[in-house]
Amino acid sequence: MILQRRFLRACRAAARRMKVADSLGTRLTGRDVLVRTLVARRVLERVLDPDERMVGVMLPPTAGAAIVNAALALSGRVAVNLNYTSTQPILDVCIERARLAHVISSPQFLSRVNLSLGDRLLDAGGLRGRATAVDKALAFAQAVLVPLPLLERSLGLDRVRPDDVLTVIFTSGSTGDPKGVVLTEDNVGSNVRAIDALLHLSPGDVALGVLPFFHSYGYTTTLWTPLTLEPAVVYHTDPRDAKVVGTLAREHHATILMATPTFLRIYARRTPPEDFASLECVFGAAEKLPTDVCDAFERRFGVRPSEAYGATELSPLVAANVPPARHVPGRPADAREGTVGRPILGCRARITDRDGERDLPVGEEGLLWITGPNVMRGYLDRPDLTAKVVRDGWYCTGDIARLDHEGFITITGRESRFSKIGGEMVPHLSIEEAVNAELGAADGELLAVVTAVPDPAKGERLVVFHLPTAHDPRDVVRRLGQRGLPNLWVPAADSFAEIAEIPVLGSGKLDLKRLGDMAQARFAGADGP
Repeated sequence: MILQRRFLRACRAAARRMKVADSLGTRLTGRDVLVRTLVARRVLERVLDPDERMVGVMLPPTAGAAIVNAALALSGRVAVNLNYTSTQPILDVCIERARLAHVISSPQFLSRVNLSLGDRLLDAGGLRGRATAVDKALAFAQAVLVPLPLLERSLGLDRVRPDDVLTVIFTSGSTGDPKGVVLTEDNVGSNVRAIDALLHLSPGDVALGVLPFFHSYGYTTTLWTPLTLEPAVVYHTDPRDAKVVGTLAREHHATILMATPTFLRIYARRTPPEDFASLECVFGAAEKLPTDVCDAFERRFGVRPSEAYGATELSPLVAANVPPARHVPGRPADAREGTVGRPILGCRARITDRDGERDLPVGEEGLLWITGPNVMRGYLDRPDLTAKVVRDGWYCTGDIARLDHEGFITITGRESRFSKIGGEMVPHLSIEEAVNAELGAADGELLAVVTAVPDPAKGERLVVFHLPTAHDPRDVVRRLGQRGLPNLWVPAADSFAEIAEIPVLGSGKLDLKRLGDMAQARFAGADGP
């Protein structure tokens, strides 16, 4: 069943109970959500050109943003949620590549994020003002009185197919130029079904919606999952705002938190313990979930985060560890710390050599490939780039991993986070963890990050960017050697550089592209800083 049809049923099932709320004070029942979505659909049908297939959306996570996305889906259009933490040039590139005639946002929000949409702006507030009494009356009748089969036909949902495009999400740009990832109804729908199978969601569940919709993690898990299944969702516009997130969790008895390790670090330091007392399932994904982040979060809140794994091109979920609160007694183990879990429903994983030519035995480390209904249709208007990463239905993640005999996946690094030095592959993450430990990082803090620049003698040179510290780089280097790190893994003391803050994207992931640019500017072609 396509997501739009599931949405209609979920809203009717939750007609009298809270379905969507946000930190702006909005609190909507399922009936309210459906009525407002149908009203928004009618307004958009009048405002947008009939041939306008893709429509931009640039709004933070709120009830209004969720309704806009659902209304576009009900009208058979493709919502393109744009990254409002990006730069103006990157935003312009995304708009141009998706050929967007309109982007739904608000002037107040745009001024806050210091971005411009020019004459493409469709003011969300202005759209609400265009709703007539007739729109509201007809939407109410559709939401409450019209039988579902008739409502689906009147909305044209009987013509929507699983391979129809649902959304285009631009990659974060953490490693380069953003690409438009085309996701279908079944891509996202298969993820929603898998999440339900993993967590056994119920009307008693309330998800905290702190992730942006321009990131596939937020789009699938905190937009379509609660809109089409039984849980409710509570949105907040800024995932770093630990006190407000905590207050929302306490007031709405939140049970599920999807976040990145970066945001979990913030909550572990700044959210009062009692605010997260109702949480049962906490996930850290989009980047490696360090053990010290899990330890700090569990000490403070009594619930241990579980690691999940995915990629935008995979809608995004690939694998997850099931939290103890959702483990079904009598079933085989479905969580193993240190791994990212088993592949989700419908997915398969395999490991090959670095060239992708030869499958490797269980337990050996190599490139991770995934196949299943979550594999994207492709990159927008870039069949050449698609062909580089998708072969015979298998997507190359670019991550280095190994599989065990029970199917659990252990991610050991990312190809882009390795350096080839003296002919050997050197993992940045392992060095990063050791440097942070030597700098005294506690409770999952990230005090330093590792990248590299080309080196004519050894191939590449390791670079460490760190926050202000009293530690002398020469002492850190000496202690790294004493830890038993191979010599090739130990950065030179003159390859350390102090920075004011660690660069991260709006999604909470490390901004690898900016790190690389900083390293080039500071170290490339130089013997020292």
